[in-house]
Amino acid sequence: MTRIFSGIKPTGHLTLGNYLGALRRWVDVDQHQADALFSVVDLHALTVEHDPARVRRLSRQAATLMLAAGLDPELCTVFVQSHVDEHARLSYLLECTAMDGELRRMIQYREKAAQAQAAGQSVRLSLLTYPVLMAADILAYGTDEVPVGDDQTQHVELTRDLAVRFNQRYGHTFTVPKATHPPVAARVMDLQDPTSKMGKSHEAGAGIVYLLDEADVVRKKIMRAVTDSGREVEYDRAARPGVANLLEVLAACEGGDPIELAGSYESYGALKKDTAEAVVELLRPVRERHAALAADPGHVDDVLRKGAERARVMARPRVDAAYRAIGLLPA
Repeated sequence: MTRIFSGIKPTGHLTLGNYLGALRRWVDVDQHQADALFSVVDLHALTVEHDPARVRRLSRQAATLMLAAGLDPELCTVFVQSHVDEHARLSYLLECTAMDGELRRMIQYREKAAQAQAAGQSVRLSLLTYPVLMAADILAYGTDEVPVGDDQTQHVELTRDLAVRFNQRYGHTFTVPKATHPPVAARVMDLQDPTSKMGKSHEAGAGIVYLLDEADVVRKKIMRAVTDSGREVEYDRAARPGVANLLEVLAACEGGDPIELAGSYESYGALKKDTAEAVVELLRPVRERHAALAADPGHVDDVLRKGAERARVMARPRVDAAYRAIGLLPA
């Protein structure tokens, strides 16, 4: 059976983009058709300035929302990254395999480092090396496929390069994974800036629909979404990104095609109203299930503990083999 790995970084509250771009596919497809591991990748949240209490709080919230969205611990493995030591163990070996130049060419590192420097902040070394930790997350489990958004494809390519390089130098140890992309709404855009991804760590939330937003808040945000000049509802991602974003969200919610949906509307207002209601109904069961799970934190803790135990059993033999292959004495 195909094995997949994917994770969510607890750097902010999960959004509609996280749900449509990743979570829903995990629930509806991946956990049924693959040997699937889904992780709250909390170590990645430490690459920038952070509040420790907030990281813990968001890690628990993310795990609870993953279960609320429909991940079933009987069908897949749900765990927290830092609970499985093999991620950090393997990351160092892969740092010894990666090259400085290829890490500095990573687009996200260049963008985030520039932002930090512009704000007068120091750039942490972990920001440079975190793609290697991401590679360790994937390679530790013999992962075949990694479901990601378009903006993460470069990281999977680095993972492939590191796996091939390690295998060539030290003997075949790792499966070389490939990236897979959901066909619709892989990248939901900010409602106030439809040229930017709807990110959970953005400071301004006016253009972001969070999974735990109340229904009235969701409606207000979508009704205030930026559209485009002109009056006709047309699907054109380049020329009319605001309208295209709404059409893609509506299509993802209802299972339609954004181009066909465009022909059903004569005004932006009607499109916004239908999109708002579709999103409200999509997220309603997630919010309700989250409330029930949050009221029973012991259950969530038990799921994460068992998930980490299962993940550890899967990862340890491969990581131990990597240690032997690269030249380290067995313990």
